[in-house]
Amino acid sequence: MTENEAPLGFAVHTAPVGLLDDGRDDFTVLMSTVPSTVSAVFTRSRFAGPSVVISRAACADHNARGVVVLARNANVATGDEGECNAREVRALTARATGVPEDELLIASTGVIGRQYPMPAIRDHLKTLTAALPDGGFERAARAIMTTDTRPKLVRRRIGEATLVGIAKGVGMMEPDMATLLTFFATDARLDPGEQDRIFRRVMDRTFNAVSIDTDTSTSDTAALFANGLAGDVSPDAFEEALYGVALDLVKDIASDGEGAGKLIEVQVTGARDDAQAKRVGKAVVNSPLVKTAVHGGDPNWGRVAMAIGKCSDDTDIEQDRVVIRFGDVAVYPPGLPGTRDEDEVRDAVAAEMGGTEVIIGIELGIADGAFTVYGCDLTEGYVRLNADYST
Repeated sequence: MTENEAPLGFAVHTAPVGLLDDGRDDFTVLMSTVPSTVSAVFTRSRFAGPSVVISRAACADHNARGVVVLARNANVATGDEGECNAREVRALTARATGVPEDELLIASTGVIGRQYPMPAIRDHLKTLTAALPDGGFERAARAIMTTDTRPKLVRRRIGEATLVGIAKGVGMMEPDMATLLTFFATDARLDPGEQDRIFRRVMDRTFNAVSIDTDTSTSDTAALFANGLAGDVSPDAFEEALYGVALDLVKDIASDGEGAGKLIEVQVTGARDDAQAKRVGKAVVNSPLVKTAVHGGDPNWGRVAMAIGKCSDDTDIEQDRVVIRFGDVAVYPPGLPGTRDEDEVRDAVAAEMGGTEVIIGIELGIADGAFTVYGCDLTEGYVRLNADYST
């Protein structure tokens, strides 16, 4: 497919409204020009922002035309005023574009505890009209960024239909039902119930499998809009395409984590069930000691064994059945066929850590549960960025 190909019937508007006073686009409207179905999942944070609360209600009947996104201001912990402002932004955007208010989601991301600059937003919305330009997903991917170093956009074809996904997210990512902000648009036609089941399965295996720093955002939102203009598609083919788009976005996000230099992929197999495999994988990818070892290229594979051992409630994990690998290099247990002497192992692990992607394999030897999680290394850049985030 061509680089700029977009699904039929979607329009995008972006503009700077002063959420951070640097002139960059920080306000986005992504909308289907015809009725569409929506599937969405959100953060389960007890400090969820008003955007999440409003959007949950809007998605309840699986009918929604689009989303308005405000980047670099989370509008969280802002009290009644913050909720009123979020509802006003949605209402004014809906009125300007001719979309029913209850068919428009709102998402917001950025610094917590700050009110929107409502006078500037109101002034901009007075100029917004229903005649939004077609396409523009590249602009949307850039406008929803916060501390991302690059926009994240992936496309796929499913027969005559097109699927586009965009995402932002580089920190505060330990998901619970969703993560960060990510939006998918397609002109494929799907049964709404089947669409929702597909979306949730894919989110669980992709966006719910990435972790940057163990912190769950207050604003996480993931949504898929499908308007059916390209006709029916095979549900299996659509799920495969959606998984591919989502996984590419996840890997891009993990490699662009705040201050990140390397992508970490932890493949856990032989678990009691997939949930256990995910738990073990997260224990490893979230370990500061594992993350710093990967960053420095230190072949201290014992840190992976330590992280597995932290899963103390999983009493069926027995160390004499566990196998640990870095890439194709078997490091544990000693004497495993294919292992080498200590110096050779350290050199081989150091070589595996030298690239931009580090793959850690863990076989638990219990049953056939499996899960793969994604994350990044922990760098001086992460500390510096977050030490100065709001200043």
